[in-house]
Amino acid sequence: MNLDRHMLGPSAPPDDLETPLVMNHVTLVCLPFAGAGASVFSPWRRLRKDLDVRALQLPGRENLIDDKPCTTISAATNALADELAGKVAGGDVVLFGHSLGAILAFELARRIEADGHYTLRQLLVSGSADPWSVRVDRATGLSDDEFVAQVRKLAGYDHPALSDPELRELILPTLRADVEMHEAYRAEPAARISAPITAVLGAEDALVSADQASGWKDATSSSFELASTPGGHMYLTEDPPAAFEVVGGLIDTAHGRQRRTG
Repeated sequence: MNLDRHMLGPSAPPDDLETPLVMNHVTLVCLPFAGAGASVFSPWRRLRKDLDVRALQLPGRENLIDDKPCTTISAATNALADELAGKVAGGDVVLFGHSLGAILAFELARRIEADGHYTLRQLLVSGSADPWSVRVDRATGLSDDEFVAQVRKLAGYDHPALSDPELRELILPTLRADVEMHEAYRAEPAARISAPITAVLGAEDALVSADQASGWKDATSSSFELASTPGGHMYLTEDPPAAFEVVGGLIDTAHGRQRRTG
C-alpha cells in the first residue's frame, strides 16, 4: 500500500495513446499501487521502443478524478477490463502490478484467461504478499488522522500532500477506497492462472517478506520465480529506469524461455 505524487494530477491524463493497439509481439500492461494513477508508469514508456507499455487507470484519480472510486476488487477488475479493451485490441500481454496493483493484476489475469481474447504470457507481481495472505495491520475504519498515520506507517513512505489539508481532502476518498478494498480482499481458495508468475521484491522491503512473496507460487499451474531488485518497498518510484530495467529483463528472460520450449 503506497502513496505517490502521481495521484495528484486531476487534469493530466496518462501519456497512453487513445486508440487500441494490436501488438505484433507483447504489450506490458501496468497497474499502480494504492492511491496512484497510471502516470506513475509514464517514464517506462520512453525507455524501450521494442516493448509497448500501457498503464491502466482506475476511477477517482488523474484524468478520472471526478469519477467515483471503486470500493471492491471485483468492481475494480471490471473497470480495468474495460480500460484494457480500450487500450489494447488483442495479442500477447504481460501484466505488471505493484502492491494493490499486484492483486488487481492477478484478478485481471484470471479474467483474461477466462475470456480468451488476449494471450497472457506472464504475470509480474511486485511488492505483494500472496493473494491469500491476511493483512494484520489495517487502516480501514480509522479516523482521518489515524488513517493517514497508519498509511504512512504501512507504506514506509510519507507524501507532503497528506500534510496539506486541502490536498488531503481531495485525495483521501480515493486512497481510502483503495486501501479498504485491498484489506478486504481474499482470493478464492482455488484461484489459479495458467501463465507463469514472477514475484518482484525490493531487497530492502520491510513490508513484504520473501516468504510472503513466495506464496504466489500457489497461484499458478505454470512456473514461478522470485526476483529481487535493489531498493525498498517503493523501489518502483525510487529509480524508475532501474526498476524498468529489472522488469524488462524478467520479461525478456521469460519470453526467451517460452520461445525455446514453445
